[in-house]
Amino acid sequence: MSERMISYTSFQWLLYVMSVLALVVFIALYFVKAGYGLFRTARWGWAINNRLAWVLMEAPVFVVMTWLWAESGVGMAQPQFLFFLLFQLHYVQRSFLFPLLMKGNSRMPVAIMAMGIVFNLLNGVMQAGGLFFYPATSAYAEGWAYLLHPSALMGLLIFFVGLGINCHSDHVIRHLRKPGDTRHYLPQQGMYRYVTSANYFGELVEWTGFALLTASPAAWVFVWWTFANLVPRAQAIHRHYREEFGNQQVGRRKSIIPYIY
Repeated sequence: MSERMISYTSFQWLLYVMSVLALVVFIALYFVKAGYGLFRTARWGWAINNRLAWVLMEAPVFVVMTWLWAESGVGMAQPQFLFFLLFQLHYVQRSFLFPLLMKGNSRMPVAIMAMGIVFNLLNGVMQAGGLFFYPATSAYAEGWAYLLHPSALMGLLIFFVGLGINCHSDHVIRHLRKPGDTRHYLPQQGMYRYVTSANYFGELVEWTGFALLTASPAAWVFVWWTFANLVPRAQAIHRHYREEFGNQQVGRRKSIIPYIY
């Protein structure tokens, strides 16, 4: 990056270290359930309002990405500016719209929020580095023509399919209960007909599409992190649903990847 930013060598080390940490997280989450949402318990310590926690946890990556895009001097040069807009589109939804639309009065442990903040700060540096400062491909110089590459077109399509699945699945979850109802329900609509964590499936698809589109190693590290974080949690949710609703109701649904896992 620039003189005020991380060096190329340090950036490469960041990718390596983050890849290894994702493996550690992947293994650990099969033994420890992340204490938010369905699995929040008092042992995770002090908790704050869920809406506020989501904003504080997710907004840092939006801010870091904006700052580093401005520092990079890329401006509106294509295709990087499009990549920037797509990344920020997700985080406008995740940081601001998603919390605003939340229902209920659930809480998130501050410890979970703090870990999320650290990851999002590092991820912002990773993604900005891979897109604006140290792109792995010279094809970005082709400008708009870059988007005619089959892998880029496929990635763009997959990104929007994943975003759509993610947003629709969140909508399904938000409308499972009527006002005042505190019971648990098994989601049935959309991709929930095939997996018990359709929102996670959508997010995994979305970032896989982004990595295909950008051909950025940093974006692939993010896919690996998404997989490592969400797959064990999806399995825990799947197991919980089978215990709560029974095998017959859950049926042949998989945890996160339709027909596979």
